Amino acid sequence: MNIARSLEGCPGLVEGAAVTIGAFDGVHLGHQALLRLVRDQASARGLETALVTFDRHPAQVVRPESAPKLLTTLDQRLELLDSTGFVDHTLVLTFDETRRAEPAEEFVREVLVGCLRARLVVVGADFHFGNQRRGNVGLLGVMGSECGFEVVGLPLVQAGSGPFYSSTAIRGLLAEGRVEAAAELLGRPHEVRGPVLEGDRRGRQLGFPTANVAVPDEICLPADGIYAGTFRGADGVHRPAAISLGCRPTFYAGGGHRLLEAHLLDFDGDLYGQAAAVQFVARIRDEERFDSAGALVEAIHRDVDAVRAALHLG
Repeated sequence: MNIARSLEGCPGLVEGAAVTIGAFDGVHLGHQALLRLVRDQASARGLETALVTFDRHPAQVVRPESAPKLLTTLDQRLELLDSTGFVDHTLVLTFDETRRAEPAEEFVREVLVGCLRARLVVVGADFHFGNQRRGNVGLLGVMGSECGFEVVGLPLVQAGSGPFYSSTAIRGLLAEGRVEAAAELLGRPHEVRGPVLEGDRRGRQLGFPTANVAVPDEICLPADGIYAGTFRGADGVHRPAAISLGCRPTFYAGGGHRLLEAHLLDFDGDLYGQAAAVQFVARIRDEERFDSAGALVEAIHRDVDAVRAALHLG
């Protein structure tokens, strides 16, 4: 997948492209279904596929006070888009006040026609863009007639008889700690990334050393609790882990700062400073406050056993 990070890097699309546009946060199964359709439609027309996305979620600029937490960083999004095999070119545009104020018609002429030579544009039926969200499928249809591209507006894709695939639905499931249900919409376990920082070494004192992963504030984390999952460090190996997410109420009665800690099963090594990725596979229990460190240690032993069972380890 070719990645251009500005209009100066526009790909040379001789025959034109089938284009889709969006934040694609999470690159969930609904996104993948749309991208598969774009690929099929492009192949039928002898076109390449192109995707337009932004360096941040537009809501972080338009309404920062209520912007959603993100399911993926930009790097994760690009990795996931590439892994689908459906996208030939991705154009990453900076979303700032200038882009926010851009009229929808100018975006179409500059980006879709001028840069990507769009011959087909595929978006969600409720897609909006441009200044004050005045751009929509109807406007795209009018401009497509003028500029020589077709437009397809698609409804949300539903998970069988269950919920619709959407980033909002996945965030809601994660907020409830329902990581298994979130994974069914994502098509994979929810993953967060960050560096391993040195903590107070309390886990080591209890006999369960942990890697403290500093996740960026804008990234969506599940509800506080204990989870079964995996930890991937600099060596790229996915190791089974018991994951604790919360404020450690046994030691901080008033509530300490929120911390993501991963205890790697059957592992002994130095992880400080490494870039890490943590995946949430199954929820074990809620976060609890125990009357003593001894009671907490007993609970951790039970948690580790439960994690082994959830991950189907011997």
